[in-house]
Amino acid sequence: MAKNYYDVLGIQKNASVDDIKQAYRKMSKELHPDKHKGDKAAEQKFKEVNEAYEILGNAKKKQQYDQFGTTGNGQGGFGGGAGGFDFSGFTEGGNFSDIFESFFGGARGGAQREERGADREMEIAIDLHEVLKGAAKTVRIERNRSCETCGGSGAEKGSALTRCTECGGTGQVERQTQSFFGMIRQRFVCPQCKGSGKVPEKPCKECKGEGRRPIQEDLRIDIPAGIEDGQSLRLRGEGDAGRQGKSAGDLYVHVRVKEDPRFVRDGTDVRTITTISALDAILGTEIDVETLQGSVTLRIPEGTQPAQVFRLKGKGLPLLNSSRMGDHYVTVEIEIPKKLSRAERKLLEEWKKLEK
Repeated sequence: MAKNYYDVLGIQKNASVDDIKQAYRKMSKELHPDKHKGDKAAEQKFKEVNEAYEILGNAKKKQQYDQFGTTGNGQGGFGGGAGGFDFSGFTEGGNFSDIFESFFGGARGGAQREERGADREMEIAIDLHEVLKGAAKTVRIERNRSCETCGGSGAEKGSALTRCTECGGTGQVERQTQSFFGMIRQRFVCPQCKGSGKVPEKPCKECKGEGRRPIQEDLRIDIPAGIEDGQSLRLRGEGDAGRQGKSAGDLYVHVRVKEDPRFVRDGTDVRTITTISALDAILGTEIDVETLQGSVTLRIPEGTQPAQVFRLKGKGLPLLNSSRMGDHYVTVEIEIPKKLSRAERKLLEEWKKLEK
């Protein structure tokens, strides 16, 4: 059964030229092989989308397809035949914008070369006391580090790096492919030298010519005081080592601040709730308040009202990269006794008479 190319692109038969082009661009981007590596179904769908656009994007072929349900050229799609399109290179260093521009606006000048190691990410959890003073954390991390045997060159001692014969030392290879727009030329990172332009004359046996190898090691991470939940630290050069002596990537440490059952953080301020008796609220008293910086005496004046807030200046958290300190706010709740003794009731009734 012949394919319904309109269904493939998700458009109506009366769709305009712009509608067809927009649908094709959207679906090509969503189904691009770089986003679905190893997904055969997505790869097949991607080919069908391109096949559909080859027909519907061409006025003459579209007219023939609308009239006869076929273009009559025997073409089975982009995947085969002399007019087919080779998608095998799309996952090797290119991206959708590179491909799209080679279709509609000419090549951009080639793929970028591999220059540095990959970045790494990790998460660290700290508590509010560590936010107050800062913390030094030692973590176990696995990453690619420069090979000590070859010094990161990838070549055995006494051996040199030679020009890659695959790409001629450019770090890039060119491929010509036939598309429905004609012959196009694209550049990709060389699979032989991985973009460096050089290969070891005798590869290091320890790292197999990579100049780096995976290791596990302890890393000390300094967390600055005042850091917020969700903020990240960038440790330059602490990611994966680059191939054959190239610079290392960075390590991004995402900080998570654990909740504390006693304290609520509000930026640099800290909030707590304390309960006092009705008599203490009426007569006034002094209470000890536990803060992140230790116990502090708070004077409760007579006539304190329910939900009244008191401020302990400078007893909060520091502002990141600053000497400024936040405050600690105490909200007072007043406990009303549920039962009274005879003596307590008598005294309160006498007080009630005085108010009259």
